[in-house]
Amino acid sequence: MVRFVLIVLTALVGICDVLAKDMMSADSLVTLKGTVRDADSNKRLANVNVYIPGRNVGTVTNGDGVFALKIGREDAEGKLLFSCLGYANYRMSCSDLNVEKATTVYLNPVSRKLGEVTVYGGDAKCLVEEALKKIEVNYPQQNHLLNMFYRETIMKGSRFVGISEGVMDVVKDGYKRRSVLRDRVRMQRGRRLLSQKARDTLAVKVQGGPWLSVYLDIVKNAEAVFDSETMSFYSFRHEHLEMLNDRLHYVVSFKPTVSLDYPLYSGLLFIDFQNLSISRAELSLDVSDKEKANKMLLQKKPLGLRFSAREASIVVTYRQHGDRMLLDYMKNTIRFKCDWKRRLFSSAYTAVAEMVVVDVDDDTLTSIPYSELYGNKRMFSDDAVQNWDKDYWKDYNIIEPTESLEKAVTKLRGHTNFL
Repeated sequence: MVRFVLIVLTALVGICDVLAKDMMSADSLVTLKGTVRDADSNKRLANVNVYIPGRNVGTVTNGDGVFALKIGREDAEGKLLFSCLGYANYRMSCSDLNVEKATTVYLNPVSRKLGEVTVYGGDAKCLVEEALKKIEVNYPQQNHLLNMFYRETIMKGSRFVGISEGVMDVVKDGYKRRSVLRDRVRMQRGRRLLSQKARDTLAVKVQGGPWLSVYLDIVKNAEAVFDSETMSFYSFRHEHLEMLNDRLHYVVSFKPTVSLDYPLYSGLLFIDFQNLSISRAELSLDVSDKEKANKMLLQKKPLGLRFSAREASIVVTYRQHGDRMLLDYMKNTIRFKCDWKRRLFSSAYTAVAEMVVVDVDDDTLTSIPYSELYGNKRMFSDDAVQNWDKDYWKDYNIIEPTESLEKAVTKLRGHTNFL
């Protein structure tokens, strides 16, 4: 079980989000914009993958179903792929998207439950063990560089009090060993806005930060959830078959069967029916024992402050890149309450971090100089200094802010004293 890196939040709490940079100049880029909706209900769809297959560039839709993808002009005649759990993949020509205004794209829902599951080896645990054995076959064995866009947002109740985002480079060592000791992270640039209201200020240490791209890669990091030795801590069960990225997947649920001195995860694994690669994981930390959960999530707090974890959940997805699966998207959510002794009311906080891979470099010599490494104990909120340089950020693919987030940015920028 991994003990996550604990990041100090000065003036609030922070976590993480995702990025990448298109290395071409802005003049050679075309921006495709649109909104993705459910074809039946017209509901806006969040976390839809949007990318050009084979070109290593993409993004995801925000909470309002909106996306903006910067592509090279040479890709303007290519195909754009939209994929989302529970929906049929949709392909359309990049030229069909109006570059002058946003285009609406509709995805057709597919039946989540496809009938009785064919039991692999008669045992769900056996299926997971086989998936772990095939990591060397299904995931890259050479070094590769992932460009990522990273954003963390902090809400107090229903109000944004902190927004930070950054451009990150993550070098992944090969997956032959389930170890992250050789993975590296570099920050190219960050920017932030924090509330100036004194009552929004909170100084605590909690798990999170850009290093989530390393620690929460559950396929590569044997300590993240379980390995061959710690699988005995869990029970496994076949749920159903489901379509994901136009491929049939087993869905296996797991939950702890033992009580340890730290909390364990329960969740779902989506395992490809044909090659047994893990394409998606949905994890939820057991926070029923507040003392254990708080001990894992919280390292330090002000004297007199009471911290209570309410939720810690994670979504990790992988996407096909050539004949191998690569890390694609992460979302980490922590909900907690804080109150002060002798005060009547408590405050609820939500920290959400998203990371999306938008470019991949397969150069086997890829590395990050030691002097540029982003340490696992550094504070992103301190590093992401106030910097709203549009000329710098226009070259990058990012996750479009939701409408409420845009309003929060506008409101926070209206203050003259930023923290």
